[in-house]
Amino acid sequence: MVAILIDAVATHARARPDAPAIGNAATGAWLRYAALDRAVDARAAWLVAQFGPASGVRIATLAKNDAALVMLQLACVRAGAIYVPFNWRLAPAEVAALVADAAPALLLHDAAFAPPAGINGLDLAALPALLSDGAVPPKAARRDFDAPSTLLYTSGTSGKPKGVMISEANAFWGCTNFILGNDVGIRSRFLCDMPLFHTAGLFAATRVPLLAGGSVLITPGFDMARTLALLADRELGVSHYFSVPQMAQQLWNAPGFQPEMLQGLTVYATGGAPNPRAQIERFVGAGIPMSDGFGMSETCSNFAMPVADRDLMIAKAGSCGLPFIAVETRIVDEDGIDVATGETGELWLRGPSITAGYWNQPELTAKAFDQGWFKTGDAALQDADGFYYLVDRKKDMYISGGENVYPAEVEAVLSELEAIAECAVIGLPDERWGEVGRAYVIARTGADVTADQVIAHCRERLARFKVPASVVITDSIPRTASGKVQKHLLRAREG
Repeated sequence: MVAILIDAVATHARARPDAPAIGNAATGAWLRYAALDRAVDARAAWLVAQFGPASGVRIATLAKNDAALVMLQLACVRAGAIYVPFNWRLAPAEVAALVADAAPALLLHDAAFAPPAGINGLDLAALPALLSDGAVPPKAARRDFDAPSTLLYTSGTSGKPKGVMISEANAFWGCTNFILGNDVGIRSRFLCDMPLFHTAGLFAATRVPLLAGGSVLITPGFDMARTLALLADRELGVSHYFSVPQMAQQLWNAPGFQPEMLQGLTVYATGGAPNPRAQIERFVGAGIPMSDGFGMSETCSNFAMPVADRDLMIAKAGSCGLPFIAVETRIVDEDGIDVATGETGELWLRGPSITAGYWNQPELTAKAFDQGWFKTGDAALQDADGFYYLVDRKKDMYISGGENVYPAEVEAVLSELEAIAECAVIGLPDERWGEVGRAYVIARTGADVTADQVIAHCRERLARFKVPASVVITDSIPRTASGKVQKHLLRAREG
């Protein structure tokens, strides 16, 4: 069997050495492909010198967004190590638990983050002084294309993070899916606000443009004012932006926002949670090509709306679109039997972008698959035209009076209210109905909203059993670093 070697940065460095690859939003400096290629080689050669070729050792990071993290991930690939980016927002005890699971040989960190006791740590800023200019790792240092090259710990909306093994084959096909489905090419420029320890930041917003030969501008993280300014800068020319729906809602509600600020985008891609139909209609109707999609740490990029047809984007608003080229799909019932068109079931996926499983968890891996099909845990349906709709996470569904209620459907209705900036719905125990809904609502800046108004709006738009029994007006909703609502924390809050 012939080993597969795909190295996009090396390829573009030969063909277009002076083309911009990675930019730093804080400084405005750009790293060209030739310089990026040399930087990755130097780091890979250093890793080989420290740990040997094709070692499979874990190289962890605990740092905020920076081009240095992308270079390190690519260096791990060339050195045959496994890159493990930790979520810097976690508490020290949580980081220590991940360290115990991944057992990294080295943890590179920002000065602001101290590594757990007993681990080999190195300040990221000290690394360049240890490198040799012009050093090149042997090609034999690389591991197999299907071997894990990145270990992503899930954001933990269930409260139990797990390590997802991503190979370069998974990365290649996941990024290829996104490229072919979102009109990405060598002239594309991405803005990366999403954290680089998350699949959306590391792969969808960064490895995608690098595979295509485009460029990515990396920011320290999402900042409403800075993001709007960068997206509106026509000279900068950002063509693609990815965020979770909650971030899009914040941009729309930002002081001074005007739709023309985002009309230069080729695609505004969203994912991580169902994007309410009302929000998509607002954006697309204002000339902003918003394409909701679907992907996971375990599956990379899988679905998106066709970006060339604005009328279709509105007609199918609320859909996560059509499957990408390298994705097979099924929607099944509790017994694993395919459901009829229009019926809700669990979404199963199969294809080369999908993980082989979870690090150190063979039992969990076995439960996640059925004869090669990955069980996403998401409730979904397919319409008669073949478009897919995410209904909700299966685990977030609750049963009220014998009827299934999907919080995402209720949240979509709440999002129609202009006075609401953010919302989340959970099911709580109830003596009469078994479970009832509780809505958490954050009012838009300068707007007033009452529980009675929320209930009245839901009664006009939803069946009685779907209407929340109570509403909490709040100023915060717990979210992961990628913007997903941590509903287990809301449930815990209620005791």
